[in-house]
Amino acid sequence: MDQFKVMQIFKAVADCKSFTQAAEQLDLPKPTVTNAVQAIEQQLGVRLLQRTTRKVSLTVEGSLYLERCSALLNDLENINGLFAGDGRLLGGTVRVDLPERLAHLIVIPRLPEFLQRHPNIQVRLGSNDRFADLVGEGIDCAVRGGTLRDSTLVARHIASMEQINVASRAYLDRCGRPQTLDDLRHHTAVNFFSSQTGRDLDWEYVDADGVERTLSMRSQVSVSGTEALLASCVAGLGLIQAPRQGLAPLLESGQLEEVLPQWRPAPLPLNIVYSHNRHLSPRVRVFVDWLTGVLK
Repeated sequence: MDQFKVMQIFKAVADCKSFTQAAEQLDLPKPTVTNAVQAIEQQLGVRLLQRTTRKVSLTVEGSLYLERCSALLNDLENINGLFAGDGRLLGGTVRVDLPERLAHLIVIPRLPEFLQRHPNIQVRLGSNDRFADLVGEGIDCAVRGGTLRDSTLVARHIASMEQINVASRAYLDRCGRPQTLDDLRHHTAVNFFSSQTGRDLDWEYVDADGVERTLSMRSQVSVSGTEALLASCVAGLGLIQAPRQGLAPLLESGQLEEVLPQWRPAPLPLNIVYSHNRHLSPRVRVFVDWLTGVLK
């Protein structure tokens, strides 16, 4: 096994903090990954990884070796990228994590154009509404909505999505159409709970002075995914707040109606994020640039 392949394996184990996850990420047998790391440790005469039954962590020497590995691997990819011309020769895998509805409605329908432009790049796309661990799961970049609180991530702001309050016609016919914020005391919401904290997110609105405020809503159903949120709303389970983008067909058909347009939540910031510690390879850079154009 060549030296650069061994470096790639070591870096994957260090990033994932797991031999098993690294093997899955690289699509290699676990013994191959274990043997590669053991071989490089024997060659260098130092222990690079501290292994326990629960986790893998870097030694001091391992941290120094990882830093140099990352720089060398990034330089190699950049050198190869110099000869890619229009980019068609760029190859390898881009691992990206996207919000569910954004992936299904916007990104995946446009993905063929990226793959036609870069036929040697493979895209490994996760689509859900949890906050994935970019470094631990070996993810190159992700799209996240809302205020970024993780200081270990670099964020590129790409858009702000208008949000509205909606409910199904069936729900509004049954429970009435709220005209004021005070009317919400008599209504039910489908709440969205955080995958990180498990807490229901509050109902949001911008007041007459432009100040963002929140209030708690009564709810019988809470969900953690945007597809489930919309399905619950269509089923008549309560009011929701969601980006207008993607709701147009349901609004035009009359299945959903906007309510309280004067008390909308603030626009949702949309960012592409990646780790401070992850150098963007040429293939990831062209994907991030393409994705930015799609989502603007």
